[in-house]
Formats: sequence, C-alpha cells, structure tokens
Amino acid sequence: MFSNFCHVLKIKQFALKDWELGETHGLSHWQRVERNGIILATSEVNITVVRLFAYLHDKCRIDNGYDVEHGKRAANMINGIRHTLLKELTDNELELLSKACELHTTTLRTGNSTIDTCFDADRLDLERVGIIPYPNKMATVKGEYYAKNLGEFYDLAALITME
Repeated sequence: MFSNFCHVLKIKQFALKDWELGETHGLSHWQRVERNGIILATSEVNITVVRLFAYLHDKCRIDNGYDVEHGKRAANMINGIRHTLLKELTDNELELLSKACELHTTTLRTGNSTIDTCFDADRLDLERVGIIPYPNKMATVKGEYYAKNLGEFYDLAALITME
C-alpha cells in the first residue's frame, strides 16, 4: 500500500506540472474521480489503475471544452512514460490504464470492471459542469445505483477526503 501511495503521489505531481486549464478538469476534479473510484471499486477492480486514471485521464486536454481526442493523447502519453513514472506497472495494468484513458469519453462500457469503474468515477463528477449523471449512461452496477441515488452517493463521498 505504501508503494501504491507513493506511486500515485508521483503521478499527481506529474499531472500538475505545467497544468494551465484550471479546476474544471484539474486537481479538484482528479481528486473527486479518485475518491469516486475508491467508492465504486469491487474486489475485481485494480484500484491502482483507477487511482492513476484519476490523475492522468484529462492531463492532455487542450481546453476545457469539447476535446474528444484528449483520451487518445493521454493514452499516447501513458505509453511515453511507461519506462519512467509507470515502470512499476505490469503490462496488464498499463494496458488497462491506457484503454481507460483512451476510451473514457467515447465508449459507454467495455465489460472490464477496472476500465468501467474508471469511466463511472469520472461520470459521477459531471455535476461540476452542470450535467446530472444518468443511470443508463453508467458502465457499472454500482455506478448505476449511485446515479439513481445521488444523495446517498454524496453523503458517502463527503466522508472521504482525497489530498
């Protein structure tokens, strides 16, 4: 767990380096996505991948508007830091992280519990931009449940702080 914490901290620092787009897709959003992923995770989910996704999925945005290609750019970036910042990841973890980043804005669900948890962790933070998460747009059973019961989700989320 300590190694996991240090690894996420290094990625968080990397994501913040040269970040200029503010908070809409910045640190506070990333922290909420990490928290949401922890809430959504089941025993089948690789939580390391979910936590890294939180800090990398929007790193390659060019603006805060409609930027459909930012997921592909993030996947390319991940492959570029494979042998440095992500050297502790297995090939499978790297593939999951890359796919989750690449597909998070273009794919509803994949059937892979880790990738789909990444998707829903991000989607459950859509209210920051005025969009209510729709249950039928969620990729996981837990994501669908919490989208139907946002009050319960927010109560639970308030108990968890990510820094």
